[in-house]
Amino acid sequence: MTLDNLIGKSLERIEPDSAAIQRLLEAAQRNLKDAELTGLSNETRFDTAYKAIMQLANAALQASGFRTLTSKPGHHQTLIQSLVKTVGIETERMIVLDALRKQRNITDYSGDLVEDAAVNECLLQARYLLATITTWLGSEK
Repeated sequence: MTLDNLIGKSLERIEPDSAAIQRLLEAAQRNLKDAELTGLSNETRFDTAYKAIMQLANAALQASGFRTLTSKPGHHQTLIQSLVKTVGIETERMIVLDALRKQRNITDYSGDLVEDAAVNECLLQARYLLATITTWLGSEK
């Protein structure tokens, strides 16, 4: 399966915009830095690190010439799953990222507390994606 198979279902083709991609990378870096502030609640730190993951996945997808159809449900899931095709992350890592997405939904919609381990995992994955995508974008030039 390719990303082209998702055109009209959950993705649309776009012309990559290097300035927009750079803004997403910079926003992700700011969010990651904020998520590392230990004085914030676990819920805020987790949500901010998760936001960085979404921005990074979005940057990779846009650099590949696609954008999610946010009018359709499941665009966060599509962003995460697309990382296998865009930057070539392992399926096992994508599963971890998807588990973080599910944890974020639980937290947002139930008010459940976020454990330290979940915050640490989300930070770890955001840092990994930042390094992976930055390297990938550099090799794309």
